[in-house]
Amino acid sequence: MNEKLRKLNVEFLFSAVLQLHTMEECYKFFEDLCTVPELRAMSQRIHVARMLSEKQVYSAIVSETGASTATISRVKRSLDYGCDGYKIVFDRMKKEEEEKA
Repeated sequence: MNEKLRKLNVEFLFSAVLQLHTMEECYKFFEDLCTVPELRAMSQRIHVARMLSEKQVYSAIVSETGASTATISRVKRSLDYGCDGYKIVFDRMKKEEEEKA
């Protein structure tokens, strides 16, 4: 774990998120925790990450998400050189989707 994050007491936030069980609980918690622009930015980044992982081109991502090319590049860097957080989530989401089918 990034020591800079640990020093910010991020573990308490992560522990709180892990207590959520339903989509409705997530909506309630994140609405209390974040501003609308903060939620919009986070949801945009994960949308960009999903599209990049599906090998979409920048122009399609800009068109669909409204993200700047700088944001897309930052997310791409995380996908390529990050801690595989997006990969963990996307793999689990895909597995869950396949199990439902």
